[in-house]
Amino acid sequence: MRAARASENFPGSVHEAQELWCDTSRCHMWVDGLDRVLSVEGDWPRPGSTVRWQSNPAGRGHVTERVVAYEELGGLSTEVLDDSITGRQAVTFAPVEDGVAVELVLEYELLRRSLFTVVIDPLFIRRAMATSLATTLAHFGAELAERHSAGGP
Repeated sequence: MRAARASENFPGSVHEAQELWCDTSRCHMWVDGLDRVLSVEGDWPRPGSTVRWQSNPAGRGHVTERVVAYEELGGLSTEVLDDSITGRQAVTFAPVEDGVAVELVLEYELLRRSLFTVVIDPLFIRRAMATSLATTLAHFGAELAERHSAGGP
């Protein structure tokens, strides 16, 4: 599998970060390309639960994320499926001196492959995914900082 990743430190606690990340009613505010959540099934974010969302017109289409691992005050991993990839996404939260470190990793396989995939993936696709993950984290950090400075939800 190929991997794209992004990480950043933000003000706030691990608890605040994980609580906000798992709030499906607000994730459209930071997940790059997410237009709207279509459904949440099960006890999100517990293992086996699923969220389905629709991207904006230029995005990934319909996306399904099914939780495969969840650790309170640690993070969660989901199986991800959309129109072009299948994979596993993990977000982790760790305390740091002035806040929380958040890392987002997407390991993926392209559903449509060609002879050019070997060249196109590292030059364009992986770079675009890493940029999208970094954008997601930047927007998430802004929401977390706002929430943290306001003293809660």
